Amino acid sequence: MTTHADNPRGLALEALVRIDGGAYSHILVPELLRQRQIDQPTLEARDRAFVTDLVYGTVRMRRTLDYLLARVASRPLDRLDPDVRAGLRLGAFQLLSGVAPHAAVGETVGVVSERARGFVNGVLRALSRAGPPWPLPTGEDVDSIGIRTSHPDWIVRQFIDDLGRDDALATLALDNEPAAVTLRVNPVRTTPDDVVAELAALGIEVEPGRLAPGALVVRHTGDLGALDALRAGRVTPQDQASQAIVAALDPQAGERILDVASAPGGKASGAAERMHNEGLLVAADVHPARVRTVMRSVTRCGLTAVAPVVADGSRLPFADETFDRVLLDAPCTGLGVLRRRPDARWRIEQADVAALADLQRALLVAAARTVRPGGRLVYSVCTFTKMETLAVDAFAASELAQFVALPPPGTPWRPHGRGALIVPSAARTDGMFVLVLERSH
Repeated sequence: MTTHADNPRGLALEALVRIDGGAYSHILVPELLRQRQIDQPTLEARDRAFVTDLVYGTVRMRRTLDYLLARVASRPLDRLDPDVRAGLRLGAFQLLSGVAPHAAVGETVGVVSERARGFVNGVLRALSRAGPPWPLPTGEDVDSIGIRTSHPDWIVRQFIDDLGRDDALATLALDNEPAAVTLRVNPVRTTPDDVVAELAALGIEVEPGRLAPGALVVRHTGDLGALDALRAGRVTPQDQASQAIVAALDPQAGERILDVASAPGGKASGAAERMHNEGLLVAADVHPARVRTVMRSVTRCGLTAVAPVVADGSRLPFADETFDRVLLDAPCTGLGVLRRRPDARWRIEQADVAALADLQRALLVAAARTVRPGGRLVYSVCTFTKMETLAVDAFAASELAQFVALPPPGTPWRPHGRGALIVPSAARTDGMFVLVLERSH
């Protein structure tokens, strides 16, 4: 495929083709932009932001775009070459976003391969004549909602069953908006006041978070990875809901902490910062490459109390009753973070729910064994399904009788079994479930 790689739409097209081939958008896009800046430093900050918006938006809205394109295309989309299909989706997303048709169509046609330009031009021009308003289904059945909000039907049903209709619809809508950028301040290296002053001097808007003490919600950051404060480990991007999980763990200086499924390391580094880098935090993960990610995170933050190790969370290589506090932020379906992972909604399958719930129970039993009497065990997942939340809680109540539940976080968290659930529409954060347990004997 030949694209205009120094053109934002050409770069977006390249990313879309690679994502269609299996690449993860939240990993690929930042890497692609960083590499392009090294090879051809011609894209300005606003162009890099435009690329990100184009790619993430097009991936999120895939079902909606495909529904509209199928009405005007003479060939089935699944029979088109990947670059042609990606070009159609890219142009269609711009049209739905309000970009003027001459730009949305003309500029997109200019970056697709020459052999496909006539076809792409014809389809996009036909679509541009169809709206707005766009001819989307208006019904309240699952299929219509799925097309309008661009989610698979099973996720729509799951949200309605797990959250209730109103919260489900609000969450489905929020999934298609860019997630807020939230920073965690590293007290080992700076203070919140100094960070606010540093960011304000760069023209970055800062406001305190509502969910996690000390969280800073920021706007107009530009290339986040280029911030000196981030590169020097003074701040770390982390959603408020994730910061709240570490607050529920409440690690103390001098304690021994275990983070069972630690990668990519955000909660481990956050916990070590709350410990003022005093004590021992073992950050375990089964994948060596992901443990290296944890190592990079804690090194950037200057945290010497963290010991990253490769370990299978279901067969932890630690003696019984070793740790004061244990965090199991378990692998899950991730339905609470679909805003941050645009392609995840197309990768997750309904069958994954039961398989992951089985894994979560196994990990929880292994984690519980390592908690000392009087110690704390925190279970969290960034999803909503009852099998991964309420059912795991019920399992813990039955099989871990030596543990008692502690009070969960309060409003805007909602009680959910013995734990609590945060719904994105409640605080415009990631969705998360947390269960806090204490070992009585």
